[in-house]
Amino acid sequence: MNVNVVIPTPLRQYAGGQKTVTVSGATVGQALEALTTAHPDLRRHLFSEGGQLRSFVNVYLGDEDVRYLRQDATPLTDGATLSIVPSVAGGVNEHMRCSLPSRSGGAPVNGWGVGVISR
Repeated sequence: MNVNVVIPTPLRQYAGGQKTVTVSGATVGQALEALTTAHPDLRRHLFSEGGQLRSFVNVYLGDEDVRYLRQDATPLTDGATLSIVPSVAGGVNEHMRCSLPSRSGGAPVNGWGVGVISR
């Protein structure tokens, strides 16, 4: 099966600058193996030395996280799209603080500018 793998911007330099790479594979594991065989520099960014997908690397089949499917044994159909999505961690520093109005127009949602404002 031909599968399209969407490469995130930070990893494109290890995939020849490509946004999408087409590989063959009947399962997620086979597709990722084909990807890292074609672009060996990606392997260390996606897999641990023990060969396990790194915990901060998320792989989606369409809109589904493969961890909640059959992981690397998840079957693929011809033309499927896998997306590699690295986890993003971080925090907010004092310069990023903002105040957003609350839904009721009273006090800010919170000092970090996080909340849902419905209209």
